[in-house]
Amino acid sequence: MGNIRTRLTVQFMALVTVVLLLFSLGVYGFSQLYLQKRFFSRLQSRALTVTEQLANAPNPSIDTRQPGNDALPDEQVSVYNTRLHRIIFSVGPDRPALHVSFIAQLKPGKTRLYLHQGDTQVVAIFLAGKAPDNWLLISAVDQQGKAALADLRQILGVMGLAGVLLLSLAGWLFAGRALAPMENIVGQVNTIFPANMARRVEYANPGDEIGSLVTTVNRLLDRVGEALLNQKMFIANVSHELKNPLTKIRSQLDVALRQPRDPDTYIRLLTSLRDDATSLTDLTNTLLTLAGTNADTLPMQPLRIDELLWEVKQQAQKWNEAYRVALTFAEFPDEEGALLVMGNEAALKNLLLNLIDNACKFAADNQALVTFRADGETVQVQVANVGPPIAAADLPFLFEPFYRSRTTATTHRGHGLGLAIAARIADLHRGTIVAESTKMGAVFTLSLPVQAAF
Repeated sequence: MGNIRTRLTVQFMALVTVVLLLFSLGVYGFSQLYLQKRFFSRLQSRALTVTEQLANAPNPSIDTRQPGNDALPDEQVSVYNTRLHRIIFSVGPDRPALHVSFIAQLKPGKTRLYLHQGDTQVVAIFLAGKAPDNWLLISAVDQQGKAALADLRQILGVMGLAGVLLLSLAGWLFAGRALAPMENIVGQVNTIFPANMARRVEYANPGDEIGSLVTTVNRLLDRVGEALLNQKMFIANVSHELKNPLTKIRSQLDVALRQPRDPDTYIRLLTSLRDDATSLTDLTNTLLTLAGTNADTLPMQPLRIDELLWEVKQQAQKWNEAYRVALTFAEFPDEEGALLVMGNEAALKNLLLNLIDNACKFAADNQALVTFRADGETVQVQVANVGPPIAAADLPFLFEPFYRSRTTATTHRGHGLGLAIAARIADLHRGTIVAESTKMGAVFTLSLPVQAAF
């Protein structure tokens, strides 16, 4: 939290510094403009006074800086004759040297000009009347304005620095206050362990942004807790499934080693051991299939489900000659695009084989009734059989790993993983499997999106 708090404070300080700097520059600029305009006004009044004095003077050598003439600081007065192209009269500390640089800016047809160079401000007035060829130039330095601007710079610098420091401190405090709930959340999350996964993060204002974060964290904890529970159940079920054949194998070996047996007894024992080993191999392979089925390891390609069904039908009947599979194409579109799905061929064959094998295994006549439909958006494969219905209490758990109903557990061999693998594969293909029970038997409906909607 300290890093975020520091970054927020530095960013706030930079923002405040920029704002105060722009504000100070604005205040200083407008103040400078105001003082300049005010001094120009004074300079203009002074120029009019000097013009009147020169007009009434018997000769232009009158000293306009005599006491009582209200002379300005560093005042310089010059008269420039446009016909002679030279200054014919000048009085002031710099004599005519200062005003020579302004002569080029005197424009014919103008009667009054406002000029400046550095701190020196100049007012030029064209003299009409008795001396129509003359310009009066009067310049001065606003010493009071310079002093006022110097004081203003000092005040703005001190106040700006103080403002940045105070507002930065306030930003640090406010950032800490804003991040305090985050520190509280981190503290609560750090106290949650597998032993107390039921605990959740608490926050007083669930409607704000931090409340949304807390809600997301709690949902994540819900999923983690569910995953841990499933893991525990999975390990317990695997242990149980492995324990039974291993115990049986050891018991048979213990009995066989107690005393010598005749060859026929050993043959029966070895046959039983082979069956148990085969069961363990099947269970291990099924667990590996379930663990390795994920989206990252399944390369997808366009496939036609109708063609896969024919292949799966032949494969199922080859595995068990007693199985029969009846295929019906209820809705078969004309366009091939409505038959294509994005999928992994081996995984989809595994899925369909599990559904067909399940239907044949529990059917009274070992027959699976497979119906194919395609509506342009989804492809549906319905696998049904004629046999005992599924109990309503078992339906919600059919796709859970190792789940077996009481009826099937005693009448059919298996580990309860086939439907779990089928549901996992369907989910990876963005599809669904729905199980229903009717008076005639069980119905499993697989729905997959077509390639265009994948």
